[in-house]
Amino acid sequence: MKRAQDLQEILHRIDHRGYPAYKDTAGAYQFDSYVLSIDHVQGDPFASPSKVSVHVDGKTAGFPADMISQKHTRIALADALIRKFGKEAQQYSHKAKGSGKSGLLSVSRPGQEVLERSACEIAPDSGNLIFRLEIGFPANGRSINAGELIRILFQFLPACVQKSLFYKHADQKHLQKVKELAQDQQYIRTQLKERNLAAFVADGSILPRESGVSDRPMKQAVSFCSPPSMAVELELPNAGTIKGMGIPQGITLIVGGGYHGKSTLLKALERGVYNHIAGDGREYVITDDTAVKIRAEDGRSIQKTDISMFINGLPNGKNTRSFVTEDASGSTSQAANVIEAMEAGTHLFLIDEDTSATNFMIRDELMARVVHPNMEPITPFIDRVEELSHRYHISTILVAGSCGSYFYKADHVIQMMQYQPVDITESAKKEAERFSDMTKDKLARKEADPPSFHRVFTAGKGSANERMKVKGMGKDAVSIDRDTIELRYIEQLLDSEQTMTLGYMVKYAKQHLFDGKKDIREIARYLERMVEEKGIDAVCEGRYLPCNLAAVRAQEIFACLNRCRTL
Repeated sequence: MKRAQDLQEILHRIDHRGYPAYKDTAGAYQFDSYVLSIDHVQGDPFASPSKVSVHVDGKTAGFPADMISQKHTRIALADALIRKFGKEAQQYSHKAKGSGKSGLLSVSRPGQEVLERSACEIAPDSGNLIFRLEIGFPANGRSINAGELIRILFQFLPACVQKSLFYKHADQKHLQKVKELAQDQQYIRTQLKERNLAAFVADGSILPRESGVSDRPMKQAVSFCSPPSMAVELELPNAGTIKGMGIPQGITLIVGGGYHGKSTLLKALERGVYNHIAGDGREYVITDDTAVKIRAEDGRSIQKTDISMFINGLPNGKNTRSFVTEDASGSTSQAANVIEAMEAGTHLFLIDEDTSATNFMIRDELMARVVHPNMEPITPFIDRVEELSHRYHISTILVAGSCGSYFYKADHVIQMMQYQPVDITESAKKEAERFSDMTKDKLARKEADPPSFHRVFTAGKGSANERMKVKGMGKDAVSIDRDTIELRYIEQLLDSEQTMTLGYMVKYAKQHLFDGKKDIREIARYLERMVEEKGIDAVCEGRYLPCNLAAVRAQEIFACLNRCRTL
């Protein structure tokens, strides 16, 4: 390993030379309390910034064992270090001047949720720490400006490292609170299973967000308060007694007038599969971590999916036991989304009437009388929701603003009134008894045959070469060479770093896993297990691990593979 002084000598030697000479700096250098590794040097001042990593020995970093021994506290600690480093780096970014991206210090920027990210990795046994970032190596035109890079690497970066990555310099009280919050959130997750709950929303939670483009809590928003009949009390390891609304497993209907908070509650439950930072307002909104938001998705690709539970006897004779289309309708796409979520192992569907296909969700009595059920290929979700609950142990939380037929099926009915929940189950059931409904009068639907999940794919001709490039397109899509996978309707994806991870997973799967023998469940679980055991870098086979990756759930891995058109 080279010394920090060697790096300075290299920079003085290549000063004012052509920009490609910066590649001489690649390698690892020992600084006083850490190792600086220049992993990849950009080829041009206008290209993507250079990739750099800081390696700190566990004993030098000094973080207590109780912060890193458990995965949930270790991820929370790494998240806190990323946020701290980013705050420090922000004041130095672009202080070194030059052309293109000169002087940029770019660090992962987490949102309100806490995710495992490649930007900061902490080894559970040794406490060894790796922090990854991007730096724009300075240039005048396309000539090296070594003096400015020396300022970055020997002044700005050491200041950020010292203030962020060493326990003795950290705000230790803050880190203690971060650890305790992670422990409390994990405790609630275990309680969901023990108490047969689909979700928990603590009293005092702030669910409304600042705006449509900001995920921060709304100021002066109405705080959440559980209806007494659904109140649950928990004794957290650190925060003590906490009360809130426990949503039982089964079928729960959320109703209410427009703008009273129905979708706001559902959105909070969607995000409740992840932990949140202190001050977010949703710290104690915890949802079954297999929950999947189900919606219609016109135009999506569907490959070999058994949608016969919902759609049968199509006029064109198409096989719905192994349904294939490149341009799905609203109903077929939502049916496929339900079956694929079942395949991914979900125990909870989250559905909003506003983003669903009407003919998939409900068929009213008058329509059934005019168009005979024998002429309708769609079995609506309302006729399967109880079967999903009782036979497959999959709960449903449904937001409905205009369809009352689900009152007959719901185990619990919550009305949102000015952002406050009211349990109206008893009154809603009584009111429903006064009206006839096709679901009461007709013969009960026969249970569907269990869906077939054995779907085997190959990568497709010419789509599994070693030079495939992964390119993220924000949260909306990821491109693997010419194959663009649309992800905009996977609503539980949080940021572009998760999208990039999915891209690398698909690339890895195309190269190594789609052999015509493994089914899609085996492939998705292989990827999930590989990342669980070896870290996110397991799916990246390049010379360095990108600093812009974030962990994804099994449900999003399935969703991404299912939308890959070249399989």
